[in-house]
Amino acid sequence: MKKMNKKNNTLKEIAQILMASKSVLLFTHINMDGDTLGSSVALCIALRKLGKQAHILIEDDIAAFLQFLDRDYCTYDTHIIENPDICLCIDCGDVERFTKRKEKFFQGKQKGCIDHHVTTEPFADFNYIDPKAAATGEIVFDLIKELQVDMDKEIGNAIFAAITTDTGNFQYSNTTKKTHLIAAELCDYGVDYNEISVELYQNNRLEKLLLQTKVLQGLTVFADGMAAICGVTQEMFQDTQGKMEETEGMIEILRNISGIEVAVFVKEIEENKCKVSMRSKKFVNVAELSKTLNGGGHARAAGCTVYQSYEETKTTMIHLVEEYLKG
Repeated sequence: MKKMNKKNNTLKEIAQILMASKSVLLFTHINMDGDTLGSSVALCIALRKLGKQAHILIEDDIAAFLQFLDRDYCTYDTHIIENPDICLCIDCGDVERFTKRKEKFFQGKQKGCIDHHVTTEPFADFNYIDPKAAATGEIVFDLIKELQVDMDKEIGNAIFAAITTDTGNFQYSNTTKKTHLIAAELCDYGVDYNEISVELYQNNRLEKLLLQTKVLQGLTVFADGMAAICGVTQEMFQDTQGKMEETEGMIEILRNISGIEVAVFVKEIEENKCKVSMRSKKFVNVAELSKTLNGGGHARAAGCTVYQSYEETKTTMIHLVEEYLKG
């Protein structure tokens, strides 16, 4: 198979590489969202239709609201393909987004990356990174067309899940005309938007509501009412029997508050390690903010890891946002 330089390739080139392969191992990022999993499932189905051996290698549990997507595509077994022709990461432009699997990733005869994050730099043997894409699902949709695989309902469901979750159900500023055109075309393949939306948005446990209530009790508004922060601790999970995946969407609740431009959500992963998510409404580039803490993302949605206690992380983020807003 032809080796590519580390650059941004065309989808045609990537389709040719995939067509020349016999086995492909796909990699999602940790804390899987709808885009990384939906995009991976759609491409996995397409590759299997082409007669390829294809699997999605994961290292953490699939969130309950996304489990409908996995029909024997995902595996924890690093030996399921011993010597993959291609290892391809989807919606993650850094091997640190899948640290427990990175050794396996580098065992691929060729390594690839498909992503849409503005901070992603080409690092694999072949890459397709498009920051203008609303979701990686848009790129995978185009790649499947390039592979000349017939779309079906299951592929369409996965693509729709990828796009709707990464655009906030078509509300975020990353939503474009192309986003809507793809969604409209998916109707031709029998995708039932209501069916998918019920799975994604109307399938919550009571424990999630109890967890959200406790999280919101810690809400702090700062920077003259322009920013809001709250978060979740391991103690909160123990008190409510909630799960980390059930904090998904909490940051949007903060951003939806009138007058709030920047929303920050802190997740205590373990002692002295927190994952931070940031969202903005109109003008703050939170990707720039996250870069100061070695993070990344989009102008309106970004994140980073902070190696401090939960309370110290909140203090760090408050100071960072306040300084940014002061200009």
